[in-house]
Amino acid sequence: MADITAIILTKNEEVNIVDCIRSISGIVKRIVVVDSYSNDKTVELARREGAEVYQHSFENYAKQYNYAIEKAIVRTVWTLRIDADERLTEESAVELDRLCEENMSSNVSGIVLRFKKNFLGKNLYHGGVYPWRKMNCYKTKAGKIEDRFMDEHIILSFGTTVEMKSDSLHYDFKTLEYFISKHNWYSSRETVDYFERIEKKNNLRTVALKTYLKMNVYYKLPMGLRSHIYYLYRYYLRLGFLDGKEGKIYAFLQAYWYRYLVDAKIYECQKSGLRYSGKGSLKE
Repeated sequence: MADITAIILTKNEEVNIVDCIRSISGIVKRIVVVDSYSNDKTVELARREGAEVYQHSFENYAKQYNYAIEKAIVRTVWTLRIDADERLTEESAVELDRLCEENMSSNVSGIVLRFKKNFLGKNLYHGGVYPWRKMNCYKTKAGKIEDRFMDEHIILSFGTTVEMKSDSLHYDFKTLEYFISKHNWYSSRETVDYFERIEKKNNLRTVALKTYLKMNVYYKLPMGLRSHIYYLYRYYLRLGFLDGKEGKIYAFLQAYWYRYLVDAKIYECQKSGLRYSGKGSLKE
């Protein structure tokens, strides 16, 4: 068992929380769940599986995650940030355990996990969504989450990263109704983040590379055109069409529902002076 504390943020995740906890319980020393006052059995099930559970009102993921770190008083060498709809496989659990043990004293401070994304019951392997890479495991003293409303990443203050070879699983899809509702919520938070980034004028030294490219390349393109280019890139250049109908629906909704909705909300704010708050958890 590696010297790892796992942090899981939850809100109404009774469908996922047990499988998530069981997938990591064999390799981590502590499992800490911070719940946003679920009205289902998430808290009960998490405690039954041996997790430490705290409850805290949700503002955004970064602040909730920072609350979890402070509340847990993490003293393990490694911290694993994992969502309730993510889980390790037997192979990825063994590999993560080994990498943490091998790099206890090395200059490796972050471990990049690879995920398969499941949409409408089908694993997607094209369109730039496989493997979905996230630097989720890091040395506690080296990592800090970005203070932003959307697409927050763990940033390392020192050390290098290593990528895992085996895949973990991501089951973020429940229903299309939930998908639409969640991405409407995401779009408001990304609008908030957009205006904050414009004001702060962040550069590559203070934000993740993905964030820098989004702010300094993607958002420099004309409104509307950028979501269209996004679709062409995902569906044709990155071969999303090879994932069949599921790949088509996913690419279309990501571009013309989510990304264009973000553009529309940014335009609304610029035209009317409106500002979204981006606070609070997803209403289900």
